[in-house]
Amino acid sequence: MTLRSFFKVLIAGTLALLLVGVGGFSWITANNPLKLLSRASQANPIAAMFVSKQATVMVSLLVNPDRLEQFRQIMAPPGKRRQSRAEVEQLKQSLLLTTDLDYRRDIQPWLGDEVTLAVTTPDIDRNDANGQQPGYLVAAATRDPDRAKEFLQLFWQRRSIAGAELTFEQYKGAQLISSKATQVPGGKAEATSETRYPAAFATAVVGDRFLLFANHPKVLRDAINNVQASDLNLTSSSVYQRSLQQVVNNRIGFVFLNLSQPMPNGDQPVNPVKSAYEGLAVGLSLSREGLLADSALLTAANQPIAAATTLANTPLAQPLQALQYLPTGTPLALTGVDLSHWSNSSADPSTAFLLQWIKPSIAALQTQWGIDLSQDVFSWVNGEYALGTIVTSNPSNLGTLDQSPPLKTDWVFVVERSPEAVEGIAHLDAIGTQQGLSIGTLPIGNQQVSAWTRLQAPAASATLNAQVQAVHTTVGNYEVFATSVAAMETALQATQTPLGSSAAFQAAMAPLPKSGQGYLYLNWQTSQPLLEQQFPFLKLVELAGQPLFTHLRSLTLTRYDTTPTVQRDKLFVRLGSFPQG
Repeated sequence: MTLRSFFKVLIAGTLALLLVGVGGFSWITANNPLKLLSRASQANPIAAMFVSKQATVMVSLLVNPDRLEQFRQIMAPPGKRRQSRAEVEQLKQSLLLTTDLDYRRDIQPWLGDEVTLAVTTPDIDRNDANGQQPGYLVAAATRDPDRAKEFLQLFWQRRSIAGAELTFEQYKGAQLISSKATQVPGGKAEATSETRYPAAFATAVVGDRFLLFANHPKVLRDAINNVQASDLNLTSSSVYQRSLQQVVNNRIGFVFLNLSQPMPNGDQPVNPVKSAYEGLAVGLSLSREGLLADSALLTAANQPIAAATTLANTPLAQPLQALQYLPTGTPLALTGVDLSHWSNSSADPSTAFLLQWIKPSIAALQTQWGIDLSQDVFSWVNGEYALGTIVTSNPSNLGTLDQSPPLKTDWVFVVERSPEAVEGIAHLDAIGTQQGLSIGTLPIGNQQVSAWTRLQAPAASATLNAQVQAVHTTVGNYEVFATSVAAMETALQATQTPLGSSAAFQAAMAPLPKSGQGYLYLNWQTSQPLLEQQFPFLKLVELAGQPLFTHLRSLTLTRYDTTPTVQRDKLFVRLGSFPQG
């Protein structure tokens, strides 16, 4: 071989290796699960073309579940990756628990980068006389059309062997397959709906891109019609298009709620002329410590958000000094500046949803104090505030051997003093006096506190008992309220280990905008027993969502931007690392 030939071979080999290396690097870069932190596989739900513009809810996952599993593996410590893989498998199978499907065997070989679920109609046949049956549609993208068709063939073969009666229908170039509700011993239908809806399951293949699943063939026929008549599907909705533009950051999932349509429970739609809102969009994205949800609440045409709920988007000090009177383990805390807007936001769906969770406790607090919080308290809080719970066991009931004692919730409320606050406190004292409460003072440590007490005379006793309804005291530039003496003691001692200085609280706040109009913080580990006591169904949700709830640490919510047409909130779901050992 001549020297020139040798160099030609060397250069050719070097170029070949370089191309292979560049190609391999490009593949690794393109498939690196960490890229999910910056963007998903696709920008918008393609399956929206199957969904009617009258649909009430649409939820889309815009990334293949395998990439989420890979992301979880990278985030897990090396010694915990086997456990991580097992937990992901457990979650996948729990989602398929009511089916005879196995994710890796039946779904993984063909599933693409999108799965969309929609509630297409509150009633499939639109006949209220025979009850309501919502229409559900699932559109799954395919990366291997042949494997997808094989899956459907085997799926229906198994159902046929199990005794299901299959129906085949050709509709506008697509084959629809459906099965009637399986009969069980005793003659009752297996399906929870009545037998007037005979089709328990239906599928269709649309081209080489999507498999459609529904709870009735009519839902599939409507979905195919929506594709062929684009003015019928969701992509032609101006509200939906506005929603896509409002939550665009790094989303791996997208949720759209059409607030002008009836919900699946049969509630009548809100009159669009009177309602201030017509759509809610939520974009889901990943962070290294959990999940972020950006929401945009869109106003109806010519219905701007009331000026009373439009607050200045100015940065808040982090953390607010009012938090120094809430202890580190506070289960639930609400903090910010200017609480007066809460009394004017009852029509806000996101606020209404939040209030549903704390409504029982708020109702009990209002009953105990004999006041309307929104009018008698919130209306004059124009400075810093912090509202938090303190949970203790109820000594009046020690429970049983197999059941923990019920929990009792006390509240601590901290407000920054101002001329309006001083007047508001005096107004509360006047309300207490009108209700027959005695207003006096008592010492807690070195602090004198005012107490609202109700005197009671037990039967056959010459003594009077003073039942404390609430206590409050001035500490520096803040007024601290509490529902019990024990809660006030906790609040005054909290300055030694305050909530705002705890590592858990700071980690929960870190991803949120610093210009928030207030923050809601839920410590899952300390609030879980209380929430399970208040909402028994939550235990079923936790069971279905394992192992996600095992790693759940906190939820933090803020409203960070409000304009006359859009209101934006951000939720951070913080997931903890694997336990040691």
